[in-house]
Amino acid sequence: MHPVRIVDLFAGPGGLDVAAERLGVATAGVEWDSAACTTRRAAGLVTVEGDVRLYGPSDFPDADVLAGGPPCQTFTVAGNGAGRRALDDVLSFVERMVAREDREEIAKDLSKMEDERTGLVLEPLRWALEAIDVYDRPYRAIVLEQVPAVLPVWRAYAEALRKEGYEVDCGLLRTEAFGVPQTRKRAVLIARRGSEPVELPSATHRTYRKGMSRDEGDGALRAWRSMDDVLARTSPFLVISNYGTGGDPKARGRRGSWEPSATVTGKISRNRVVGLDGAELERFTHSEAGRLQTFPGDYPWSGRDVGQQIGNAVPPRLAMHVLSAAFGWSPPDKAALRALDTWAPAAALVDEAVAAYV
Repeated sequence: MHPVRIVDLFAGPGGLDVAAERLGVATAGVEWDSAACTTRRAAGLVTVEGDVRLYGPSDFPDADVLAGGPPCQTFTVAGNGAGRRALDDVLSFVERMVAREDREEIAKDLSKMEDERTGLVLEPLRWALEAIDVYDRPYRAIVLEQVPAVLPVWRAYAEALRKEGYEVDCGLLRTEAFGVPQTRKRAVLIARRGSEPVELPSATHRTYRKGMSRDEGDGALRAWRSMDDVLARTSPFLVISNYGTGGDPKARGRRGSWEPSATVTGKISRNRVVGLDGAELERFTHSEAGRLQTFPGDYPWSGRDVGQQIGNAVPPRLAMHVLSAAFGWSPPDKAALRALDTWAPAAALVDEAVAAYV
């Protein structure tokens, strides 16, 4: 079997790529945010800085796995809602693409959307169909993740990919159910070419509920991991969220260090950290925020808007489980998961290394 190589669209600072590399899978990421590219290069990840729409399968001839997490701002509750309002349009575009309508006509209609980022969710499908139609070289696996609001799009993708010879599964995964010390839901799709059934990864840890002991729940699963489990702070603390619960700025969410973190967002640096006596403590460093996402503690966060880079990333530990399921492998073992503790960043890649991929 030839080696697995992943082309990662909208690759961000490298969450999926970190997981893949630790599993022994080579990656190349396409990302247009220069700050995220600065971090990726500092980490030694193969990086092509540019617009995904300007590239295609022919630019990455060695890649046989397609991955991607398109921008989610227009699909999130915190965004302006353009994605939700345009959901029916997006689903219609999926049908048109699968029907092989003229690509220029589709591109012209996409340009009329209220927010151009909404149409970016269709890019992985363009790449997948182009690999089939133009190059007769289908990706043997496809892995996609997004915010929960995008699940209807992934379901439409699933129907389309089944018609192209893929086995597919998609649904919502909770990050703490895979040992991420953070509660976060993601819409995930995995597809694999052939007739072997594909299933999303099974939970390894219990899910979290407020007020529930970590010892409660399914005894066959491990306890969820807490902030204390991954951060080297010397005493318990409370995190007071920057956001107000239910839209009330006075009702700010609170999590104790003995619980998983709330969803890590790009505004994590605004969350207050206080001792149990109410004393103000140092807010989360970039390294700590990254650890809550399960990045290595020494990951070389660089460039501007580091908090946003961290908040936008897919947690590497979750990505390890998703990739293993997509490839039909056993769940990652302890050694693979422990490899996420440190990164020992390599020197930035030279242009020649990037040129080998594009």
